[in-house]
Amino acid sequence: MIVTDVKELIGNTPLFAFDADALGGKPGSRIFAKLEYLNPGGSVKDRLGLQLIHQAILRGEIDRQTTIIEPTAGNTGIGMALAGIEHGLSMIFVIPEKFSLEKQQLIRALGAQIVHTPTVDGIQGAIEKAKSLAKEIPNSYLPLQFHHAENPLAYSKTLGPEIYQELHGNIDSFVAGVGSGGTFAGVATYLAKQNAQIRMVAVEPEGSILNGGSAHGHEIEGIGVEFIPQFFDGLTIDTIDTISDEEGFRYTRHLAKQYGLLVGSSSGAALAASVKESWRLPSGSKIVTLFPDSGDRYLSKKIYEGPSDLIDNGGKTDAF
Repeated sequence: MIVTDVKELIGNTPLFAFDADALGGKPGSRIFAKLEYLNPGGSVKDRLGLQLIHQAILRGEIDRQTTIIEPTAGNTGIGMALAGIEHGLSMIFVIPEKFSLEKQQLIRALGAQIVHTPTVDGIQGAIEKAKSLAKEIPNSYLPLQFHHAENPLAYSKTLGPEIYQELHGNIDSFVAGVGSGGTFAGVATYLAKQNAQIRMVAVEPEGSILNGGSAHGHEIEGIGVEFIPQFFDGLTIDTIDTISDEEGFRYTRHLAKQYGLLVGSSSGAALAASVKESWRLPSGSKIVTLFPDSGDRYLSKKIYEGPSDLIDNGGKTDAF
């Protein structure tokens, strides 16, 4: 394949098949992981970045003199920066200090600027700062992924159909992490329209609030919410799995050591939840999940240091 534009490489990522019992799941069942970290910007958010920039141009909301401003944990910033390169757009991304240095370095490598907000203020603090900057900077555009309808649409148009077609509709459960909620909502909405019997399982780290717990810091990066995503309005979620940092990182290290899959900790959390889900379903079930981003952007977080072996507790891993 020969391409002339990096955006041509976004999407159509492969599925990796696991036998569930090899991971401590139910024998006879299979888990399929969409390898979104193989997008050119290293994450599922390449799809969103392309959608946000492309549609804003089509609607005439931005021109070559527009400054794009967006709060992000990093991956959406990378995706938007990739999408904006050919248009020469100026971009400013507002990022809480706690997020990985590697993602910030990649954003700068793509020509964008970064404004930091205090870790203690979380993503909500970044949102408020981005809104403030948008008021100060003439001809600026604030997509605001956490509230933009293009967010779930980016995934219902591309990722959902890819998953359904690749598995020929043979899906019993969809399991995915929740950050802005757009990826989960977009894929879940598409799959539910194809087959209302597919179970929808949302994944969060401890310290996120979907399961009613109190908000606090966590080491798993890229997922977790401080407020209920607006994209969840009217969305049916069958189960919410809350995964500890220890579980998520153990699975992340296991994926690297046993399968050569160098993914981030949100992927480990998604796999841990998929194993849990296998025990809720009959043997022979097919579970699909997402590996959202690559692990090389978290090396400063030492995500691969520690045990990687899964502990067997009577046929179920410690993640169940």
